[in-house]
Order: sequence, then C-alpha cells, then structure tokens
Amino acid sequence: MKFVAKFIFWLIGWKIDPTPPEGIQKCVVAVGPHTSNWDFILGRLAFYQYGVKGRYLMKKELFWGPLGWFLKAIGGIPVDRSKKNNLTDTAVSYFEQNETMYLVFSPEGTRSYNPDWKKGFYYVAEKAKVPIYVAYIDFATKTGGFHSLVWPSGDADADIQKIKDILKNYKGRFPELGID
Repeated sequence: MKFVAKFIFWLIGWKIDPTPPEGIQKCVVAVGPHTSNWDFILGRLAFYQYGVKGRYLMKKELFWGPLGWFLKAIGGIPVDRSKKNNLTDTAVSYFEQNETMYLVFSPEGTRSYNPDWKKGFYYVAEKAKVPIYVAYIDFATKTGGFHSLVWPSGDADADIQKIKDILKNYKGRFPELGID
C-alpha cells in the first residue's frame, strides 16, 4: 500500500513530508485543518505512505456488513455514542492494550468552522501519558505530513492554543472553514 499511496499522491500532485514519525510508538494525532471529507482519504493515504497504522474512533452505526469490515481494516474503532460511557477511558485502554498506537483525532470535531475545539483528544493524551503529534493537510500547497510533538503540560487551553497556532498556517480545502 505504501507504493500505491505514493503513486496516488504523485498522480494528484500532492507531496507528503518524507520524514516519517520516528521513535514514537504511541501518540494522539491531532490533524487539521479539517474542512472536507477528502481530509480523511488523504490522511489515510499518508499513513500508508509512512507505514504507520492510524486508528480512528468512529460511530458504531457505520460498522455493518462489508462497510464494517472495511472500516476495521483501515483502522476504524467502533464507538457507541448512545451509551454514557467514558470515551477518554475507553481510548486510554486502547493505548494500554497495544504496543503501538497512533490514535487520530480532528480536534475541530466538524468540517464546519469551529473555534471551540473538542478537548477529548487532549485528555486522552494526558491520561495515556503520550504526546500529541500535530499533523497537517494543506490544500493551498498540496502538502501534508507530521509537523511536531506537543506533550500535554496540564494546561489544556495553552497547549491547544499552541496546536492551533501551528495549524492556522495551513489551508483546508475550504479555507473559510479552517482555523483562525
């Protein structure tokens, strides 16, 4: 799949930062800006190119029949959002159960403009004692990749602002819906 992903990126004119995430076995990936359904497809291809298996929390209603099998094969983890369960603890348990884990989040929580990010990704990283790897997608330059690590300091607002400051330099497919 690595070569297929590289070929697709070449075909559509995208370049993925060639530097793979080295030395990191477990992390939360905060990717942005998230303004289009294409973000997931490009991100998934980038993970194939890097040889990293990203994992994604998805609503369990999507996991039926062949679609469910496919979603699990590409890293989907079904989550029952109707139950009052602690999603943070559930996500942390995945870190405890796996030797390597790249759990991917779109902190904006929507493809629409949202200045008030969901903080769940941050609390998962903090509780699991793993770094947050900031990843970007930039439609303006047709580039993407892993940017840098942010270790949770305990000050969620300050750390999230640091991540926003990094990601606001990149443009989503619909820039008006991105980070400011």
